[in-house]
Amino acid sequence: MSQYYPLSLENAIVYARSIPDFFTADANLSCEEIGDGNLNLVFKIEDPISAKSLIVKQALPYAKVVGESWPLSLDRARIEREALVIQHTLCPDLVPIVYGGNQELAITVMEDLSDHTIMRKGLIDGNTYPRFPEHIGRFIAHTLFYTSDLGMNQQRKKEQAARFVNPDLCKITEDLIFEDPYRDVPNNVFSEDIILEVKQLWEDTELHLEVALLREKFLTHGEALLHGDLHTGSIFVTAQSTKVIDPEFAFYGPMGFDLGAIIANLLLNFTAQPGWSDNTELLEERRQWLLTSIKNVWDQFENHFRRLWNDYGIDPISKTPGYQNLYIQKVLRDAVGFAGCKMIRRIVGLSHVADIETIQDDELRHQAKVTALQIGKALLKYGRSTSSIDEIIDLTKQIVQTEGVSL
Repeated sequence: MSQYYPLSLENAIVYARSIPDFFTADANLSCEEIGDGNLNLVFKIEDPISAKSLIVKQALPYAKVVGESWPLSLDRARIEREALVIQHTLCPDLVPIVYGGNQELAITVMEDLSDHTIMRKGLIDGNTYPRFPEHIGRFIAHTLFYTSDLGMNQQRKKEQAARFVNPDLCKITEDLIFEDPYRDVPNNVFSEDIILEVKQLWEDTELHLEVALLREKFLTHGEALLHGDLHTGSIFVTAQSTKVIDPEFAFYGPMGFDLGAIIANLLLNFTAQPGWSDNTELLEERRQWLLTSIKNVWDQFENHFRRLWNDYGIDPISKTPGYQNLYIQKVLRDAVGFAGCKMIRRIVGLSHVADIETIQDDELRHQAKVTALQIGKALLKYGRSTSSIDEIIDLTKQIVQTEGVSL
């Protein structure tokens, strides 16, 4: 059995050469470490002659953002690799190809997506992606339906759920999203200009009740195999293509969680938009695209999910009239609540988003944070009574009217 060691550039090239039928034996390969995440090393290996390239990703035995004082299981690399394979099987056009991996070294080798852009960066740059809502709605619908009791044999689902027990990374989510932002703990990171808003957050017991209910769902509702960290930094895009990456947080949890993560990240970019453009017409156009995209993501998810249920559902009792509507309503309400949690954690918690943090103007950056907290709290408190995605769009518009921007 191999002994674990962090890859160097030279080691990564050696490992890339071991992938069958990819590079020629005499290829003069180049390698660079391109990872900018919190948990892993990521190497791009390329043959400049053929222009063929691939990615070698290695999990570290600790959180890179903190250091060795925060140990993590290397089994998350297996979980990510197996999740990618399942997701690629279900949505081959939306997930990178996995070429191989090594369990002892916690390595996954996959398709290089250098011709795509990380969606978070693209949104900050002011780009829009017209095919994204359909792509991500379809991805979420297919990956959730076919890994749930609705779309797969219930006994096989239990066996699969056992393979995706992911305690270390679930613990990160449990702490950073459902606990830390609502109390005064060292893990929280926030600027002094929002200290009053943060203290209000800590004292809002009505809000804490909603968080407690959502945390319970996260802990106990193993409905489907989630991506677990589906934000705009985990999605590569072009105008015509969408690729979902980095499912190392994958586990069996509540369906609304992945949807909520997407909604939250589009809303975080929405709140940041005044910091990226002083052109009122362009600002309104970009914000309207983001809100329309949130509606379209949900609509695409719902349409695909209902079709899959009606055409391929394997559980006869799930065809009982009225059950599907109640199920979809539950997913929507969960998604809205989880979106609120995700937004709040990105302002108060350990890991923020570049959409807001890199705004140069202090006042506009402050306003983006305050608006994000306002929307996040509203989503949490409104989540359990939501009846349509349009209500969330209207709620967001009402909150930003105080900025003097019409939508």
